[in-house]
Amino acid sequence: MRDYIDAAEFKSMILCADAALAENTQMINELNVFPVPDGDTGTNMGLTMNAAAANLRKKEYHSVDAAADCVASALLRGARGNSGVILSLLFRGISRRLKGMETVGAKEFAAAMGDGVDAAYKAVMKPAEGTILTVARLASAAAVSFAKTSEDFEAMLDAAITAGKEALDDTMNINPVLRKAGVVDAGGKGYIVIFEAMLGYLKGEVKAPTEAVSAAAIANEGGAFEVFDTSEITYAFDTVFIVRKNDANVDLTPYRAYLSSIGDCLVIGEDDEAFKVHVHTNIPGEALTKSQKYGTLELAKIENMRTQHEDILAGRKAQSTDDLEEIERELEQSEDEIAKPVKHCGVVAICAGDGMAQLFRELGADTIVTGGQTMNPSTEDILKEINRTPAEVVFVLPNNKNIIMAAEQCIPICEDKRVVVIPTKTVPQGITAMLNFNADDEVEAIAETLSEEIKSVHTAQVTYAARDSDFDGHIIHAGEYLALLDGKLIGSYTDMAQLLSELGEAAGDIDPEIVTVYYGEDVKQNEAQKTADALEELLPDAEITVVNGGQPVYYYMISME
Repeated sequence: MRDYIDAAEFKSMILCADAALAENTQMINELNVFPVPDGDTGTNMGLTMNAAAANLRKKEYHSVDAAADCVASALLRGARGNSGVILSLLFRGISRRLKGMETVGAKEFAAAMGDGVDAAYKAVMKPAEGTILTVARLASAAAVSFAKTSEDFEAMLDAAITAGKEALDDTMNINPVLRKAGVVDAGGKGYIVIFEAMLGYLKGEVKAPTEAVSAAAIANEGGAFEVFDTSEITYAFDTVFIVRKNDANVDLTPYRAYLSSIGDCLVIGEDDEAFKVHVHTNIPGEALTKSQKYGTLELAKIENMRTQHEDILAGRKAQSTDDLEEIERELEQSEDEIAKPVKHCGVVAICAGDGMAQLFRELGADTIVTGGQTMNPSTEDILKEINRTPAEVVFVLPNNKNIIMAAEQCIPICEDKRVVVIPTKTVPQGITAMLNFNADDEVEAIAETLSEEIKSVHTAQVTYAARDSDFDGHIIHAGEYLALLDGKLIGSYTDMAQLLSELGEAAGDIDPEIVTVYYGEDVKQNEAQKTADALEELLPDAEITVVNGGQPVYYYMISME
């Protein structure tokens, strides 16, 4: 019988949980009932836990308190999507209860699990049962009850898992959508995977991985689903290079977005003559090749962070690469710099697609976080852009319902600026918010105006089914076109003309006056115009505009006001 765990054991338990989530990412993703391609639960939970594992590996800990604090902090900053944020809240509560403890027994850990559940329920505006919250609540309650009469740590976790599994099975009864689809809640399943791995380590059934594991993620390259590795350790090559510009006014926005999609720890510094890049990626050669679209590659240094072998040099050796050491230090320092306020209010917008990013900039957004449907940015990603915004008060437009919670986590941890999150659920809502943004108004008045104005925006979306599904009476096959209006599925189709006809009919109930069709990267302008023409016939009283959004995955995002 094990009475307690120490810091080393807690660390290994988390590393095992990280590995288990990585291994089960796709299985958890497939439990998502709604077939729209988005930041899926398994992906978001896996990437969130991967951030904690990466931080834990940096050093050894002498108390459970210190290890738990490291996990909570990393999860908070690495949280992606609603499921990732809830996971971070569960472990934040655990960390707070374990303060000052060198080791922890069954009773203390069970109580800490309960504190985590309390933290999660308090933070979620409208807690829904039949979700990870239900599973965590009943699991922790069973742990607390067991620990009243026994000090057996492993048995306590076993009791929690048994109760959690029963609660997970019951999610199908609580949630009619899950019952009809014949699946359990994805977030709840992720929770069970985590604690089974933690218990598995204590029982000697699994060993903590000695190297970083790959957290599966969905890339938004070309609207397809591809797997790439994510975490500061998993991206193996530390890449630094200098490019002499072809044009002093060259726009690096598309290149920045590309680099963000293939790596992390991205920093770009530029002046009129050159730009300097620091990025962690698994495909440094492609990063260098694409850079030459914007100028001439002068210097490059690529270092394998796993093996720490001798530097591999790439590109032209026009000068001594010793200069790159200083450049790398400068860029890494600039990554965490807090922009000095030069104005009262600024805006951070989250979106995917060069056209969308450019539109937000033209409307006055200070900085852009690249992300959205297929890759939900982490709290840390959002926080970095908040810090880069030269304003005292920074308004954040998440533009996706699965990013709002991650954005809200920035509010308490941003020490140098006041953060206000406007709950925009779609990009069209975000654009309307920017159109109504008046930096000269008082902060409370701005927030009230924007929150009110976005209510008038209806959003239609045309995408494809990421998986087979039986959702809300619709039998859906992977690859079919999907039409949604304000998040509600209108139907699935093999014919775009039929889709537009039914979408137009549904939009007729709204009777919009202004319709803007934002077309994605896989749609040509003439095709978008034909779509607009078809909508004009269906909505003759509406003024219709076509805009190149360049967004991945979603063929069309259509704003209706």
